[in-house]
Amino acid sequence: MSKLVAYVAQYGVLLVFANVLVEQIGIPIPALPTLIVAGALARDGRLSFALLLAAALAASLGADLVWYALGRRYGNRVLKTLCRVSLSPDSCVRQTEGIFDRWGMSSLVASKFITGFSTVAPPLAGAMGAKLPAFLFYDALGTILWAGGGLMLGFVFHKAIDDVLSFLEGLGTGAIYLVATGLALFVLFKWGQRRRFYKALRMARISAEDLRGLFDKGEKPVIVDVRGAGERLRDPRRIPGATTMELSELDQRLASLPPDRDIVLYCT
Repeated sequence: MSKLVAYVAQYGVLLVFANVLVEQIGIPIPALPTLIVAGALARDGRLSFALLLAAALAASLGADLVWYALGRRYGNRVLKTLCRVSLSPDSCVRQTEGIFDRWGMSSLVASKFITGFSTVAPPLAGAMGAKLPAFLFYDALGTILWAGGGLMLGFVFHKAIDDVLSFLEGLGTGAIYLVATGLALFVLFKWGQRRRFYKALRMARISAEDLRGLFDKGEKPVIVDVRGAGERLRDPRRIPGATTMELSELDQRLASLPPDRDIVLYCT
């Protein structure tokens, strides 16, 4: 048995628990590769499949319960904080709200499979007043399907995973650099997307003070509230005179807006 495999076999359950916990907290270190490798070792009899699944479930539920409680207590403030540090701020809450509004609590089952959704969904469920028993049921079911699926992939394709581990073992310390480089490139790519998004946002943005100044000057820009239905429900405040419109229908309804006036959209 190679040293690398021996190390993973010895600390596999702890590694799965730590990796799932870190990912569910919101740190972009994907747990699926760890689950797949652990599943391959379970197929070889070096790890317990049941213990691995239990570790993933405990880590995921522990992190999600904290987010759920924060969402219940602080509502939108938690979601805004999450999106402020998210590597995908453009779809952070809006995509999650759309899924949640359409499927309700059952969307938690699929949340672990959707990038960005797995971290935002628990506090969103709390902010929307979801009952704890229902949250635990759907969140646990989704975690079992997600973690169990990753473990089963390794279980079924264990020979290919063993070959990969042997290759990494042959690289020695180079394997650590290879994995670290891949992770760093992923984070840099997402960070670059974030920077481009905020740059575009700043170019087309008007502050609340500037908007108030337009009204004070007698100008009458068209104000459109494009927040999601869930966001409007949680925070019913709106700019006086604003037209409510779903972002998805903006293109179809744009022609109905006055072409000779400035159009200002505001969202979450």
